[in-house]
Amino acid sequence: MESIKSNRKNLTKEENVRIILDFFHRLMMHHAMWFAVVQKHLGAEKGFEVLNKAWKKSYAIQINRIAKVLGFEMKDDLPKPLLDLPEETLVKLREAVSVNWLANDGVWFQAVESERGMNDAKHCNDSCWGNFSPFEARTIKQILGLPEKPGLEGLKQSLQFRLYSYINEQSIADPTDNSFVFRMNRCRVQDARKRKGLADYPCKSGGMVEYTTFAETIDSNIKTECLCCPPDQHPEDYYCAWRFYMV
Repeated sequence: MESIKSNRKNLTKEENVRIILDFFHRLMMHHAMWFAVVQKHLGAEKGFEVLNKAWKKSYAIQINRIAKVLGFEMKDDLPKPLLDLPEETLVKLREAVSVNWLANDGVWFQAVESERGMNDAKHCNDSCWGNFSPFEARTIKQILGLPEKPGLEGLKQSLQFRLYSYINEQSIADPTDNSFVFRMNRCRVQDARKRKGLADYPCKSGGMVEYTTFAETIDSNIKTECLCCPPDQHPEDYYCAWRFYMV
C-alpha cells in the first residue's frame, strides 16, 4: 500500500479506496487475532466453537451492511451478483482465490526467510500448518455436514475441498476397508521449482504436521503415515504420498 499524505478531510478518491482496502486487511487481522487469543485462553476445542459462533454472526452483519451500501441484493445469505455469474467465471474465481492463498503463504515464508533464514522460515511454516490445517478441516466438516467421526470416507471427501485441491492434482490409491493412500500428483510449488531447474522444496516436516492434524481433526481415529515427501526420493508421477488408516 502506498502512503497517504493528504489530510483526512481532503482525501482523493484513490486515497479513499486505499484506506478502504486497508480496512479490509485490518478487519481480517483483527478476526484472526481474536481467534488466536480465545484459543490460547479457552483451549483449541472451545476456541473453534467460539470462532464458528462469532463468524456466522459477524458474516451476516458485514455482508448485509456492504450490500446496503453498494446496492446489491442478497439471496439465501449470499450476494446475488456472485450467484448471477456464469459457472465458468465462478470456477475461475474459486481457483484465483486458492492461488492467492498459496501466494500469500509463499510471501510469508520468503519474508521470514529474508529476515531470519531458512530454518526459522521452516519452523514458522510448520507451526502455521499446525494451526491452519485443523481450522481448514473443521471448516470443511461443517460445509459437508459430516458427523463427528466420519471415518476414511469422510476424510476422502474432505481432501477434495481443501484449498490445495483446486490448484494441484491429487489422487486416491490402494483403498482397503481400513486404509487408503493419498498422492499429490502435481504440486504448483514443486512444478514451478522444477521448471526453474531447482531441487524439490523439502516440505516433509510441514507435511507431517499438515496431514496428521488434518486427518485427526476429521476423525480422531485416523492415523497418518508418510510414504514419501521431499526431500525423499519419489516417482515421476507424484511428489508425495500419505497413507491414512483407522485404529
